[in-house]
Amino acid sequence: MHTEVPRPDIDAALVERLVAEQFPEWAGLPVDEVDPQGWDNRTYRLGSELSVRMPSAAGYVAAVEKEQRVLPYLAPRLDVPVPEPVGLGAPTDGYPFPWSVRRWIDGTDALRAPPLDHSRFAADVGAVLRQLRVIPPADGPVAGAHSFHRGAHPSHYASEVVAAVDALGAAVDRRACERVWDEAVGSAWEGPGVWFHGDVAPGNLLVDGSGGLSALIDFGTCGVGDPACDLVLAWTFLDADARGVFRDVVGLDAGTWARGRGWALWKSLIMLTDSAGPGDRSEHERVLDAVLADPVV
Repeated sequence: MHTEVPRPDIDAALVERLVAEQFPEWAGLPVDEVDPQGWDNRTYRLGSELSVRMPSAAGYVAAVEKEQRVLPYLAPRLDVPVPEPVGLGAPTDGYPFPWSVRRWIDGTDALRAPPLDHSRFAADVGAVLRQLRVIPPADGPVAGAHSFHRGAHPSHYASEVVAAVDALGAAVDRRACERVWDEAVGSAWEGPGVWFHGDVAPGNLLVDGSGGLSALIDFGTCGVGDPACDLVLAWTFLDADARGVFRDVVGLDAGTWARGRGWALWKSLIMLTDSAGPGDRSEHERVLDAVLADPVV
């Protein structure tokens, strides 16, 4: 019988110990917890030039090896920085998963940055996604469990959409949700698979002091497949005008936009069914409203 490995306790003291044991050349460098933290991984700054990234549960371990392999391939082919792995840590008695050391990238994530020019930001993100999409797939990992099925057809999550709409009942416009979902699953990516990031969220987009996109981080759900999943930002973060800029720059067809809208619908619905606090619920309701109101498909 399979027994899931419990989530390990991760703190600065653990990071200090693992670094000292496995990378003595960096022992003694200060370790500081990065704020904000992600859910899939915990990140700590190591000195002034490095960071340590540690999976928080077994389900996120596959991303470690994948990023070690694909980031050096993608980095020289993109105009914005991406994380640069410089070390791969091994599991120990005190921490059961592999972990990584990367170069530190300066920047502020888009959620915490001062108010942005959303149209400029949308153009920056659209341009880097277009660039990512034309990188030769080589032996990039085909969308699947390792990417939580980002890059696959959104119909993979059809049962979750139905369950969420049923659970939310009168709190959502069922007919509108079904219309958006039907449009999403009614098309498919017809060409060869292309590189996708898999989690183009504001927290994974760093900006510089002028508000320009300065880095794209967290490639844990990346792969080769349908790039529709990378369009979710259009509804989760961008206003209507910036959404139009994003669509023009990223250069994908109407069917791909419909599937991207379906991915945004799925995400907002499942988050609404799981959301614990009123603040979170309000944000997920806002995203759902944007998805359902947007006439551009």
